[in-house]
Amino acid sequence: MKKRGRPIATLELTPDEKQSLQQTLRRRGAGHAEVLRSKVVLLAAEGLSNTEIVRRTHLGAPTVGRWRQRFLQNRTAGLSELPRSGAPRRINDEKIQEIITATLEKKPDHSTHWSTRTMAQRCGLSRQAVSRIWRAFGLKPHRSESFTLSTDPLFVEKVRDVVGLYMEPPGNALVLCVDEKTQVQALERSQPVLPMRPGRPERRTHDYYRHGTLALFAALNVATGQIISATKPKHRTQEFLNFLRQIEHQVPADLDVHLVLDNYATHKTQAVEDWLAKRPRWQLHFTPTHSSWLNQVERFFARITHERIRRGVFRSLGDLEKAIKEYITAHNQAPRPFRWTASADLILGKVKTLCNELA
Repeated sequence: MKKRGRPIATLELTPDEKQSLQQTLRRRGAGHAEVLRSKVVLLAAEGLSNTEIVRRTHLGAPTVGRWRQRFLQNRTAGLSELPRSGAPRRINDEKIQEIITATLEKKPDHSTHWSTRTMAQRCGLSRQAVSRIWRAFGLKPHRSESFTLSTDPLFVEKVRDVVGLYMEPPGNALVLCVDEKTQVQALERSQPVLPMRPGRPERRTHDYYRHGTLALFAALNVATGQIISATKPKHRTQEFLNFLRQIEHQVPADLDVHLVLDNYATHKTQAVEDWLAKRPRWQLHFTPTHSSWLNQVERFFARITHERIRRGVFRSLGDLEKAIKEYITAHNQAPRPFRWTASADLILGKVKTLCNELA
């Protein structure tokens, strides 16, 4: 049957355009409208019809058609908002440039950063006007982020090695991300926790009693998300070797074992090297210095901390250990692997961009 309706122009993306739109989808600070427009273009580039895009995004058909056409005409620049009608501006370009230059290149006399009020006082405008200008140029003086650049001379090689294990794991092998969560505290609040009520969150006292600490050893199976774990009173070489022996007993003998580790001194002692030398099927892959975020087990540690440890009340180390084991047992009954989407080239490209900003 001959198709009816207006023919749809083919939409093709360059690699840079595709990467830019995908980064918009992943960026936490991206606006909702910006994310939807990027999603429309990416779906259109996959060859989907406007009707199918409407079904997936829950947008109106005219909206989908408009953003497809805007992209075809002006590429990524066409996804921005067009100037709207209204009263003429009362703040000229010179004043705006003065505010932007002062925000980026100067600091107030007795503060570390500008606020809308201090900038308004300096420039003779209202704080609402300063706020609108900052929003238009994406300036947020109240926010500050931290970063650490790895000083590892083999940074590039290690990133490609570890990410390669995630993206294309070797055959007849098991990839495990291993690390320790040290100094896990058994904390008991000084007064009973008040439960959640309608219109009021759960409440707890700020002070607490300490009942000791333990170390949680964990090995995350990258393929299945299953956890091999152990709790120890300390995290010395002998505890780490005992954990490696536990992994050895639980991994089938016909599989090679690839461990992703950080550069903690316990992982590189002579005793560990001697133990591994007798087991040729074991291979270690170290993340670069200051790059523990490459180890997927860190994401599991963040999850168990958020969901079970941080808000827990533990009257003894035994209570803490029991809670951790119960959580991991429940996790292993329906494990799900973490989805790794960042290629080595993408990671190295972001690091290169950061280095260029510092240069």
